[in-house]
Amino acid sequence: MAVTFKPLKGDDFAAEAGGVDISHPLDATDIAVIEKGMDKYAVLVFRNAKPLEREAHMRFTQYFGELEEAYQVPQAGGAGTRRLAEGLGDISNLTQDGKLMARDDRRRLYNLGNLLWHSDSSFKAVPAKYSMLAAHVVPPEGAGGATQIADMRAAWDTLDPATQKLVRDMVTEHSLLHSRAVLGFGDFTPEERERYRPVQQRLVRRHPGSHRLSLFLSAHIGQILGWPQPEALALIRELTEHATQRERVYAHEWRVGDLLVWDNRTTMHRATRFDDQTYPRDMRRTTLTDVASTLEQAA
Repeated sequence: MAVTFKPLKGDDFAAEAGGVDISHPLDATDIAVIEKGMDKYAVLVFRNAKPLEREAHMRFTQYFGELEEAYQVPQAGGAGTRRLAEGLGDISNLTQDGKLMARDDRRRLYNLGNLLWHSDSSFKAVPAKYSMLAAHVVPPEGAGGATQIADMRAAWDTLDPATQKLVRDMVTEHSLLHSRAVLGFGDFTPEERERYRPVQQRLVRRHPGSHRLSLFLSAHIGQILGWPQPEALALIRELTEHATQRERVYAHEWRVGDLLVWDNRTTMHRATRFDDQTYPRDMRRTTLTDVASTLEQAA
């Protein structure tokens, strides 16, 4: 059966993929069709009967590129071990023993940054390509916890010409610590301060598959090169408000077994709030690294 795509937001943003069982190995034809689907839609939803096991999740991810290291947020005092196997990012509100994180747990406070609009790993010299988030446990229907994704190609296309000219060649600085500091979190370890020194990224990118231009925005942006910081942050806020208007956002309501795949090169996303002191949410993510710095890629 051939891979199919059912659009979820307009004609070319977000689609539900069907006709394929990603829990089993795929052939080269299916892989190529899925990648072309990503070039067109930027977001694909795979509805599975049950959550992907680690082996299947990793296998499917690695069809499309090189796996990025999954980072673990350090606990206070450096204590603790990974809850998940190597290679999987733990996007949950659970401790190592499966209990809900306390409201003041350092990892929970650190991860509140995911509520801000961002692009995964934009704070790395070589940022992310695809992210793949699998739902193992989700809050009950109506309790919140959706994931929102904004189309940054449409954000560029709908900018007025004067603003397009203004931002076309801008270079920004990204740091994970900036997005956390925006929320008042400043308790960074020496390792984090060293690991997350600001890196430079283009503000406008050209996607290699679709050849479309898009804005490369993120809550991690703390500076525009050559601009006073207050003016820079004001412009980034203006662009973010423009990019995240409702007509340019797909909101994914989770079901257990879902795998949501998005292209960080052409989207920005955020988690939405839910009662994480009552409901468990177990999400597991793999992330692919891009091929080069945005500064090295064709403008």
